[in-house]
Amino acid sequence: MKCFVSAKIGIYLYWQSFSPYFSIVSWNFDSFSPTLKKDLQKSREFPIFAFINVKSLNEDTMLSNLRIKLRQLYFKDTQFANLMTKRIFNVLLVANPYDAFMLEDDGRIDEKIFNEYMNLSLRYPPRFTQVSTDKEAWEQLRNTMFDLVICMPGSDNSDTFDIARDIKQAYPHLPLVVLTPFSHGIKERMEHEDLSIFEYVFCWLGNTDLLVSIIKLIEDKMNLEHDIQEIGVQMILLVEDSIRFYSSVLPNLYKFVLRQSQEFATEALNEHQRTLRMRGRPKIVLARSYEEAMELYDKYEHNMLGVISDARFPHEGVNNPEAGVTFLREIRRRDPFIPLILQSAEESNRRYVDELGAVFIDKNSKKMNIDLREAVSDNFGFGDFIFRDPHTMKEVARIHNLKELQNVIFAIPADSFLYHISRNHISRWLYSRAIFPVAEFLKQITWESLQDIDAHRQIIFEAIVKYRKMKNQGVVAVFQRDRFDRYSNFARIGDGSLGGKGRGLAFIDNMVKRHPEFDEFENASVMIPKTVVLCTDIFDEFMDSNQLYQIALSDAADDVILKAFLRAKLPDNLVEDFFAFFDAVKAPIAIRSSSLLEDSHYQPFAGIYSTYMIPYLDDKYEMLRMLSDAIKGVYASVYYKDSKAYMQATSNVIDQEKMAVILQEVVGTQYGDRYYPAISGVARSVNYYPINDELAEEGTVSLALGLGKYIVDGGLTLRVCPYHPTQVLQTSEMEIALRETQTRFYALDLKNLGQNFSLDDGFNLLKLHVKDAEADGALNFIASTYDPYDMVIRDGLYPGGRKLITFANILQHDVFPLARILQLVQKYGQGEMRRPVEIEFAVNLDARTKSGVFYLLQIRPMVDVKAGLEEDLSRIPEEKLLLKSENSLGHGVMDDMQDVIYVKTEGYSASNNQLIAYDIEKLNRRFLDEGKHYILVGPGRWGSSDTWLGIPVKWPNISAARVIVEAGLTNYRVDPSQGTHFFQNLTSFGVGYFTINAYMNDGIYNQALLDRMPAVEETKFLRWVRFEKPLTVKMDGKKKLGVVELPES
Repeated sequence: MKCFVSAKIGIYLYWQSFSPYFSIVSWNFDSFSPTLKKDLQKSREFPIFAFINVKSLNEDTMLSNLRIKLRQLYFKDTQFANLMTKRIFNVLLVANPYDAFMLEDDGRIDEKIFNEYMNLSLRYPPRFTQVSTDKEAWEQLRNTMFDLVICMPGSDNSDTFDIARDIKQAYPHLPLVVLTPFSHGIKERMEHEDLSIFEYVFCWLGNTDLLVSIIKLIEDKMNLEHDIQEIGVQMILLVEDSIRFYSSVLPNLYKFVLRQSQEFATEALNEHQRTLRMRGRPKIVLARSYEEAMELYDKYEHNMLGVISDARFPHEGVNNPEAGVTFLREIRRRDPFIPLILQSAEESNRRYVDELGAVFIDKNSKKMNIDLREAVSDNFGFGDFIFRDPHTMKEVARIHNLKELQNVIFAIPADSFLYHISRNHISRWLYSRAIFPVAEFLKQITWESLQDIDAHRQIIFEAIVKYRKMKNQGVVAVFQRDRFDRYSNFARIGDGSLGGKGRGLAFIDNMVKRHPEFDEFENASVMIPKTVVLCTDIFDEFMDSNQLYQIALSDAADDVILKAFLRAKLPDNLVEDFFAFFDAVKAPIAIRSSSLLEDSHYQPFAGIYSTYMIPYLDDKYEMLRMLSDAIKGVYASVYYKDSKAYMQATSNVIDQEKMAVILQEVVGTQYGDRYYPAISGVARSVNYYPINDELAEEGTVSLALGLGKYIVDGGLTLRVCPYHPTQVLQTSEMEIALRETQTRFYALDLKNLGQNFSLDDGFNLLKLHVKDAEADGALNFIASTYDPYDMVIRDGLYPGGRKLITFANILQHDVFPLARILQLVQKYGQGEMRRPVEIEFAVNLDARTKSGVFYLLQIRPMVDVKAGLEEDLSRIPEEKLLLKSENSLGHGVMDDMQDVIYVKTEGYSASNNQLIAYDIEKLNRRFLDEGKHYILVGPGRWGSSDTWLGIPVKWPNISAARVIVEAGLTNYRVDPSQGTHFFQNLTSFGVGYFTINAYMNDGIYNQALLDRMPAVEETKFLRWVRFEKPLTVKMDGKKKLGVVELPES
């Protein structure tokens, strides 16, 4: 469909890749609320997806042609922390002692206010300071910053007003309020006073909640403009000039709204969010004349939840008996849906109800406050949402929260659904619950513009799903069985710590949420798998209740400890939680360790504790048995011999260690009785072996087919730099590709139900051949085909020929944006942890739609035992060096080698290279037998199959070498290979690879020193020399600088 630029604009949301279709229309930009206009103009956060000239399409064409594919909705999260920033903390009460005492009703006013606040889950109750004389007032004002002054004039003294006038003159911005008991004498006196300096005048009727209302009314007024512009908070407008009446109505209204905000705060995912969410409650604003009311409505008409108006109040300076009717009539003309309440002491005003579409409240009724509360509850969107039959007005369905609305939206009868959407009831209910992004969006989609019930249901459903996903992401929610579903993300059970891995997962989940770039891929989404963490307090309870510490801390064998743990019992209250988690995930589950010390910023414990996987089963109780065993197995692994030894080695105390357990959906696809992902990988943000155009800071990634255990176990993975995805060393030459690409992979065995639960956490994993994945049809886009007849490798799957795991279609042809996602992950991961990081991930691909999901599994600091290198190697004097390379690979320090084997250069001829290789192999075997390492120096390319270019060794022939040097000769110049022939081995074993061309002043090779030393052994072509003390190898992988320092004499 072609889109035309028009004055009318599309939606609040950015659509990117959802399957259902629906009709969309455009709306007039001028009719949008200020909040929406502001958000639409922030094109980065709210990209506008379409500009459609509806005039060019007739209605039928619009309904058929405008069914656009739902693309990715990008909701901005509501920053509740930015709301209600102006608060009243200190209140000065100016009253004589008797009136103050009456106000306190023989008790502490602070205590009463505190109790009111606590009952309503409010924070920061204000502190009251009472003064009765001019002198006391000024003394307090000098010493304390007051936010509000309440004056209580008594019949016997006029000082109160004089003090108030002086305060207003000195502090013009300090709000002043009059609070008076309305006896006849005071009423008379006040008629002669100038009350213009006061914000409000209230009538004291003996109830403390009036004080809460005064404070909240002033706070609402102070924050009104900011909060509406910032987020689109709603307001209730009360138009009333009778002091006595609004002094009675406001406490009831506030109590109702605050109780409702407690109710909608349950939409929050944890206690902290719940408290913040209450700041999004509707504000109550009081107007006392027609002009004041009209000004407020003109300014905030798009943020009005409803209007409550008296019939009689001042209009143009005169008390007008129909001012309220005129005001409501004007509002109804502008907005057909806004709820209106007309209240009056004159029964005759009831006749206007039908014309205004309003509810009438009789002020003379003894249950007036109850009537008003019910009218507000029924019409302003508070409480449960009730779908009604439009003919009988009987209840059809009752909705308590957003998840319930999502679940029933397609089941509501069409006539009931139409009745509510045509009156904007759903968006009003969402507004009242502070769910602003969805409410703002749905408010724009009117029935008149869409006129398609199914499309309307679909839009509401998709908007709720997107909003819930956005809200769940980046937040550690408290696990609630009734709320955790397939749109939930990360929750915790218990109040203890999440452990190291758990914290890392929560961090990357939050990182993805905060950076919109992760949301901008058309055919890819980035997320963490569904995760629930059993916090460390569950571990404590398990250990204590089963009295396991004695055997755990003993010297018992690992299998004895495991058996004792398997016999123990997990807390009973977890069972229902686990069942709810099974229902939400419906996939195999990984049970991973997350100990307090593991993956912490400075102590990586990678691979010390157990990680189990269990298949998904229809039999919940069988699955529960397997899950329980796996959790106990992870708990037990804290006390295995290796763990205790590692603790000792890292100076940690075993009884300080506590274990949280991560239950996580396994990323993958089911193929018959096995389950595995298309891609697993580990990304490192620094690359100590950069080759060709690669830079160290561009990082490196190891990719493999199947479960990540293959990478952890040191399998043959594909190494690639995310910034140079088309330059893959392993696929650059056919010989290397056939020799150094993955041949095996791991999958979860879905048939193994863990009857023989063992110490080996991989007991139910299958190690399979790539041919098995080919049979499963799992190699789309990740494999290439070797054609033995034409001796070429073709990207993609073709009949016959060996399949090589090259990820060619993804890396070379960008079928899936893996490289770009990895660039972002490395950039933000390292940037926010402020140190190099290692990130585990997995990808599920859908070959049919050429789309996929990139799952982040773990982030931890990259800690290499040899990586602590602070020294500037370029400053080391040359006379202290045996070797120096300005083109080296590797990083770290080695100081355990005394031996150097080097090829004699005098009389060297490339024709002898094969013989030299045999000599080296013999010497290498001796080093392997003794468990020692050496430095190997020689001309040309090590490992070249062309004997004229270098010495044709294979890795096993030189596997004890820890520094390999290519030293060019004047008469033998070959382009350096940078170790490409056994690159996998260099990176796996941390071997240094130096390229030196001393004859060109490129590096240092002090061969003369070696020649003067006695040889341990010498052949026709080689010399082996030994230093008395160890040499020191220092490599700076970031600067590609490497040196070998001579021992100090």
